[in-house]
Amino acid sequence: MNSPTHAPVTVMERHPAAFRERLAQAAIFVLLAALIVLFQAKQPSFLSLGNVFSILQAVAIVAMLGIGVTLTLAVGGFDLSVGSIAAFSQMTASYILVVGHGTATAAVLGCVLFGVLAGLLNGLLIVKLRIPDQLATLGTLFLLAGLQLIPTGGRSLTTGTILPDGSEASGTFPDAFLALGRMRLGGVVPIPVIVLAALTLSLWFVMEYTRWGRVFYAVGGNETAARLAGAPTQRYRVAAYVISGVIAALGGVLLSARIGRGDVSVGNSLLLDSVAAALIGYAVWGANRPNVLGTVIGAIFVGVLLNGLTMLNAPYYTQDFVKGLILVGALAVTFSLSRKAR
Repeated sequence: MNSPTHAPVTVMERHPAAFRERLAQAAIFVLLAALIVLFQAKQPSFLSLGNVFSILQAVAIVAMLGIGVTLTLAVGGFDLSVGSIAAFSQMTASYILVVGHGTATAAVLGCVLFGVLAGLLNGLLIVKLRIPDQLATLGTLFLLAGLQLIPTGGRSLTTGTILPDGSEASGTFPDAFLALGRMRLGGVVPIPVIVLAALTLSLWFVMEYTRWGRVFYAVGGNETAARLAGAPTQRYRVAAYVISGVIAALGGVLLSARIGRGDVSVGNSLLLDSVAAALIGYAVWGANRPNVLGTVIGAIFVGVLLNGLTMLNAPYYTQDFVKGLILVGALAVTFSLSRKAR
């Protein structure tokens, strides 16, 4: 009598929890790869070198702002003011150049100083006055969104703009400044992409492999325990907001250099896209915590999706819906699988 044969046991059947965990870790990458294959099949020029770097250039500023949000999330906060800081910064750079006739160096340094001050304002409101993070940074958001309109009377700022006092902005954007947003290294790699790469690698290393990074996460995990262990928790919380402010200000500089003017409406979508990138980062490799690399990958995910929809001539009024639908689906699957794996 023949003994019954048994089908080979698969890895999924032998270790279902481990399989689901690996699937959850790779879910975002699988979906990203699927989107790339789909867009490439529909539009053969999608993966051309020029379009790839166009996507990276488009997401560079959003990714930078998302990194700032990530640092504040790491200490248990949430910076809602990054979009307004970036928008105010690009208006500040434009004002220094076309109204104050300043140099490119003066514009960059002025914006960095503004980023420090904006971050300090957020940090002190939260740490000293004990205003909840979301409320404090929301107040800063509205403050800066309104303040940037006053010097120009609500107008965008460029050479020839008539100011509220009747004078004309007669300065120009120097080539050295415009190069920050428009020049491509070797004719291929945009400067904002290089800045993003340098910022990502440095802050990823700090957050993942240094004592400072461990303290950032400790403050966000349990501030009381971190304080009892001797960590200067208030300094770390303020530092997170200062770093976020400086990064957002640099993003504003690059944005102003790319568009060549101070645009009063430019910051409208920066906050939502940067927050989306930071929150998607939670799902990358199943981290379940804010992390710098995950945020950048989240920004690239959104950039690939929007670029592909644009190349396929999808109506602009459907793009936010499609983006939201795919993001909600991806995050739902990722966190569902991750929860079952535990």
